[in-house]
Amino acid sequence: MRILQVVLAPRLSGAEMLAKGLAIGHQRGGHIGCIASLLPLQADFAHIANELRSEGVICLFPARRYQKLGRLLFLYNAIRTFEPDIIFAHATIPALYVRALPTRVPIVWVMHSGINDFADKALLRAERLLSLRAKAVIGVTQKSIDDYLKEIRSHPPLFVVPNGVDITRFTDGDSANDALGLPVKTKQIAQIGRYIKEKNHLDTVRAFRHVLQIEPDARLLLCGVIEDRAYHAAVTALVAELGLTESVEIVGPQSNVAEILKESSVFAMPSSFEAHSIGFLEALASRIPVVANAIPAFAFAAAFPSVRLIDTSDVEAYGHALAESLKQPRAARPLIGLTLQDTADRYLAIAREVLDLRVRLT
Repeated sequence: MRILQVVLAPRLSGAEMLAKGLAIGHQRGGHIGCIASLLPLQADFAHIANELRSEGVICLFPARRYQKLGRLLFLYNAIRTFEPDIIFAHATIPALYVRALPTRVPIVWVMHSGINDFADKALLRAERLLSLRAKAVIGVTQKSIDDYLKEIRSHPPLFVVPNGVDITRFTDGDSANDALGLPVKTKQIAQIGRYIKEKNHLDTVRAFRHVLQIEPDARLLLCGVIEDRAYHAAVTALVAELGLTESVEIVGPQSNVAEILKESSVFAMPSSFEAHSIGFLEALASRIPVVANAIPAFAFAAAFPSVRLIDTSDVEAYGHALAESLKQPRAARPLIGLTLQDTADRYLAIAREVLDLRVRLT
C-alpha cells in the first residue's frame, strides 16, 4: 500500500511527530510511505527528515513558503508524484487543503486539536462544505468525535485512535536513570511543549519560585517550538522579573527528548487543554515522575505511580507538588494500547477498511 501523510509543517510538534512514526512504522511493515507538507521544512526537523529518508520514506516539502493557491498546487503535484492509495491528513488546515483538491484518492482526516475548531465559524462552514470528501475521520479522543458529530452531524466512518509512543526510545538502556525505584541525581524539572499560552509556562515559572524555597539547587528547563513569539518573550521576561535567570534555561525545540527526560527528575505539564498529548505519553514511557494539570486528557493516568494531577493554576500548590516529586522514584506505567505500534496497526486497519469500502462501491 502507498500511504501519504499530509502535515502542516515539518516541525517538532505532536501531529507531525505522529505522522513521522506512522510513516516509519508502515514502511517497516512493507508499505511505501511518504510525508508531504504545506509549509517548508523547519530547521529543528532536519534530522527527522534525514531519519525518514534513511528508512525509505519519501519527503515532499516545499522549498519556500507559498500562499494559499501555491500550497494547493504544491500539494496537488505531491499527490500526483507519489500516487498514493490513501491519504491521512493530520490536523484541520491540511485536511481542508487536501479535500479541496480534485483527487479521487481516499482521504482520512485525523483530528489532533484539543479544542473544538468548529467554534471558528469560517472553519465550520468550510468543514460542512468539505466533510463528505473525507472517507473517514479519526479523532485522537472521543471528545474530538463528539465535537464533530455535534457540529457536522452524520458522516461516514468515525474512529477513535489514541496517539501512541515509541517506548523503545525510553527503555532501551541499563543506566541508573532507567532503574526502577531509583530517583535520578539531578534536580531538573523539564517542561517540553510549544510556546503558546495554553501550555501555561508562566504558571510553571511562578511555581518554580516556590520550588527553590524548598530545593535551592533545583533547575528548570523549558523547551519547545516557539509558535507564539510574544508569549515566548513574556516567559523570558517573567524569569528575569522573578530573578530566576541563573536557575531557569529557556530554549527552543529539542530533538533529544528521550535524553532530556533521562537527565531530568520531574516532567511538568500544566496545559489548559490537550487532545491526546504525545509529550505526556513520552513522559509516562520514560518513567519520570510527572506533575500535570488535572484536565480530562490526562485523567487516564491518574492512578499511575509517580503521577500527580492537580490544579496547576494554584502556583503555590503546583510548586510544592513539583518539589515533592523531585524526591519520587521513576516508575513503570502500563501503556497497553498506547504504543506507536498499536497506533500504526490501527491506522493500517482503517486504511484497509476504507479501501475495501471503496472497491465495493465501485
